[in-house]
Amino acid sequence: MNYREFLRRKTQQNVYAGFDPLWVPDCMFEFQRILTEWSIRKGRSVLIEDCGLGKTLQELVFAENCVRKTNRPALILTPLAVAAQTQREAEKFGIEAVVSRDGTPGKNITITNYESLHKFDSKDFECVVADEISCLKAFDGKRRKFVTRFMSKTPYRLGGTATAAPNDYIELGTISEAIGELTQSEMLGMFFLSSDKKRHSLFKEGDFWNRAKYFFRAHAEKAFWQWVCFWARAIRTPADMGIQDDRFILPELHEHLHVIPTTFRFPGELFVRVAATLQEQRVERKRSLKQRCEKVVELTAHNEPVIVWCQYNDEGDLLEKMIPGAVQVAGCNSDEEKAERLNGFATGQFRVLVTKPKIGAWGMNYQHCGHQTFFPSHSFEQVYQCIRRSLRFGRVGPVRCDIVATEGEAGVMANLQKKQRKADEMFTALVAEMHSALRVESPDRHVKEAELPKWLLSSKS
Repeated sequence: MNYREFLRRKTQQNVYAGFDPLWVPDCMFEFQRILTEWSIRKGRSVLIEDCGLGKTLQELVFAENCVRKTNRPALILTPLAVAAQTQREAEKFGIEAVVSRDGTPGKNITITNYESLHKFDSKDFECVVADEISCLKAFDGKRRKFVTRFMSKTPYRLGGTATAAPNDYIELGTISEAIGELTQSEMLGMFFLSSDKKRHSLFKEGDFWNRAKYFFRAHAEKAFWQWVCFWARAIRTPADMGIQDDRFILPELHEHLHVIPTTFRFPGELFVRVAATLQEQRVERKRSLKQRCEKVVELTAHNEPVIVWCQYNDEGDLLEKMIPGAVQVAGCNSDEEKAERLNGFATGQFRVLVTKPKIGAWGMNYQHCGHQTFFPSHSFEQVYQCIRRSLRFGRVGPVRCDIVATEGEAGVMANLQKKQRKADEMFTALVAEMHSALRVESPDRHVKEAELPKWLLSSKS
């Protein structure tokens, strides 16, 4: 092995393991067709697209092409309650798909939720599509490993997400592992270092953006994004691909913060003060439960649809009692009850939905609802996904989000704004490297071939 071969072995190659598309519907927009055809040729990839850009159709077309190529079934995994919505999309575009939760595969495309995956056998499928693949990080380690191993046994894989760990790049390793690229540990070893004692010079504002305190190796940030673009494509609007389309313009978002004053003292203290730590914030939330819920009731006193996002069971139970006609989707409900109620709100069966972000924030289309209320959390992804249930391309009219917080939670908003900046940085880096990947066929430029004139090559000395 010479030095050139050694370097090439160390470089992550942009390998295509798919096939040429067999069928793409005429109804697809240009950017959807480009991304779908790329994912089919790639074979194993991830589409990181903002909400409302038609990921469901692209996933269905990918699965349909795999079925036609292999003459074997494909499986689409979705968050809870999204399975029925995906089936409706399939029917709309003439794609044969069935929902199954008992482990029985359909003839062509089978749709199920992540919670039912253990009932299926990977040998029955030639393709797996993981919708909202970023939700893997919310699963416990056992379930996450099961999903990853299940997908690894099929030759064709696709992931779709709107927020690929926007402020925590390390979680991209979970997605990479699921589609058969580097494992999370391999990714960390190649592109990152860890330190519990000192901050790295590359950090701005001293921002440690993950719990393990990993940071980029000094030379590896650009290489990291190039590697991600080997297996992922990211867009916020078609304009990121140089395609101008006035149909993809988001409605206005109006955010309003309502602060509940602190009126109680912490144990052992003489004066009232604002909560500073997470534990103190939790105590403050519990003591202000009634006041915060009363504010939400006041804000939702109208006749339009509204989603009320809560964080704790006590909040959800009290809000369901206080808001006339409200329906709660809680953790104690069965999967069937959750799906029925979430879909019931989508079809207008009731006006007010009360639930937690971890239950209802992924995948559903609630663009008919232009009003949401929040009890905030430090999770940017949850807040983003909640808002994007309503803030979608194609919605007519603005979206109003009322955030009800205690004085001690003022820092939560600053934290979310910081994470928003990190999300913007990630998308900007991904889009920039995606453009480079589209311009350059081979990313291997460690050693360049010398270009010599013919007369020099033919001369003998």
